[in-house]
Amino acid sequence: MGFFSEFKDFAMKGNLVDIAVGFVMGAAFNKLVASFTGGIVSPLIGLLFDSDFKDLRMKLKDGTANEAGEMVGEVWLEYGTFLTNVIDFIIVAFVMFLIVKGVNKMKKPEPPAAPAGPSDNDLLKEILEALKK
Repeated sequence: MGFFSEFKDFAMKGNLVDIAVGFVMGAAFNKLVASFTGGIVSPLIGLLFDSDFKDLRMKLKDGTANEAGEMVGEVWLEYGTFLTNVIDFIIVAFVMFLIVKGVNKMKKPEPPAAPAGPSDNDLLKEILEALKK
């Protein structure tokens, strides 16, 4: 039973639970950002290219038609999908920056250091002056 109780203690530590909650929230936030980028940002940028932004691609190699009439062997460079993911990343990184900045502002500032007393040299000077008197 020692092994299982040790595992339970490990699993119920605050940091591990916080990380699990963070992952769940991160996954939900990722869906939110992906829908924002795919539904709002991509169509607006797509207006510049007169096409859906995610569908932007360049054919690198032509394919051949098979017996069913489908093209096989085509190679595409899908840069629209990559650019959409880059935009997603930038949005997530910016929001995370704002969250960390807000959390850091909410932390209590460290109290100022106590004023330092006289240094050893100052004390020796005081003793020397006292002895001279």
